[in-house]
Amino acid sequence: MLKEMIVLQTSSAFPSGAIGDLLNKWEESGFFSYLLPFLLIFALVFGILTKVNIFKDNKVVNGIIALAVSLMSLQFSFVPQFFSQIFPRLGVGLAIILAILILVGLFIDKNNNAINYVLLAIGVIVFGMVLIQSAGAVGWQSGQWWEDNWQTIIGALFLIILVVVIIGSSGGNKNSSAPTYKSVAFN
Repeated sequence: MLKEMIVLQTSSAFPSGAIGDLLNKWEESGFFSYLLPFLLIFALVFGILTKVNIFKDNKVVNGIIALAVSLMSLQFSFVPQFFSQIFPRLGVGLAIILAILILVGLFIDKNNNAINYVLLAIGVIVFGMVLIQSAGAVGWQSGQWWEDNWQTIIGALFLIILVVVIIGSSGGNKNSSAPTYKSVAFN
């Protein structure tokens, strides 16, 4: 009896989930490794060429160049490997930023400009960490360098920002021209 129940639970009579099976089939067929990176690169190159307007509204040339670049980028496994590393990390980074935005929105006045700069700094840090972690996972040597030296970089950036804030807040003399003297007429 126990043996029959185990067979029933592991058989296809109780599927693990239609969406999970569908995504697994797409992964096996190369949908995530080749088709989505191809479409993303094609759209980015085509959009940039259209915006820059190098070929004077000749969308056929823009399409051919975008097609060639996107197909050549998939020639080796580097692009799918990089995309498989960066986009999951980007999803986690966006979730962190969203959680911070929700918490800040609950407790802080949204018209405060200082909060906007702090949120921008947090976003830049999360973006930098996503890039550094992805570069290290792909095997770029710079990824390891960033992991070894991130404390020094953050310290230097903090020092630069501090100097800029101090110089910017000092204001200085609004009227830098030489003082003028009124002439007094003697009667």
